[in-house]
Amino acid sequence: MSNKEALVVALLVTFNAVALAADPRDRGFIRKGMHEGEVLFKIGKPDHEAFVKNFKGQPEEKTWAYFPHARDPQTLTILTLRSGVVAEIERKIAR
Repeated sequence: MSNKEALVVALLVTFNAVALAADPRDRGFIRKGMHEGEVLFKIGKPDHEAFVKNFKGQPEEKTWAYFPHARDPQTLTILTLRSGVVAEIERKIAR
């Protein structure tokens, strides 16, 4: 295995370990003003992502949805990110 291949494998293992370590119960601790990277580190990748505004030269706006999970039951969490920063948080009971 070359050095490049070993590096890629090490990065993938590290990324997967961080992604698996995310606890869905931490979704309730996300606050406005947090950066996108902080959110990804704290609760992992969203279950669904949609772009609200994505025009050249304007700030990007998107929503991330986290579906209910056994460790965060019946709660749908929707984050609105503007320019990579959490602008709105919506937590709904989904039955």
